[in-house]
Amino acid sequence: MEVNEAITRAKENDQKAFNFLLDTFWDDVYGFQLKRVQNENDAEDITIQTFSRAFDRIETFDSNFKFKTWLITISKNIHIDLLRKKKNSISQIISNDDKSVYQILDESPSPEDELITKQHLAKLLRDIKKLKPHYQEIINLRYFQELSYKEISAELGEPINNVKVKLLRAKKLLSEIIQEK
Repeated sequence: MEVNEAITRAKENDQKAFNFLLDTFWDDVYGFQLKRVQNENDAEDITIQTFSRAFDRIETFDSNFKFKTWLITISKNIHIDLLRKKKNSISQIISNDDKSVYQILDESPSPEDELITKQHLAKLLRDIKKLKPHYQEIINLRYFQELSYKEISAELGEPINNVKVKLLRAKKLLSEIIQEK
């Protein structure tokens, strides 16, 4: 299969085409992010978000451009968004005479926040139970047991790229279930 054919088939929701595109361009996007963030876990997370966003919006891809360039642009924008969020939430610098004072935001949850979080978690768990068992399992391994992709791959006896695609699909299906309400 060639890239243009895979893109056409991916626009028709062909899973093999998605896998082909992921396998073909994973190293390019991951390498790009690794140079930017210099942290393997962050680079991997951004790369997964990149493919998730790209596959969700594959029908918007313009064939006048290279697919790799489109992916790198998405990846760069995700990284910029993450930097903005981090910058806005960590601290605010206040200049006071010649001394710099850092005002750190208090992020400890109030009792109300904890109650809301517990309610959201219970709802999330109910929504996860609506997924097929193999999707429930991969979400459990990644987000509740906090296993790495490599550990999940070993646990399930599947290649890492299959784990990533399955997790991507599980997250997409879960978001659809959540948005139905």
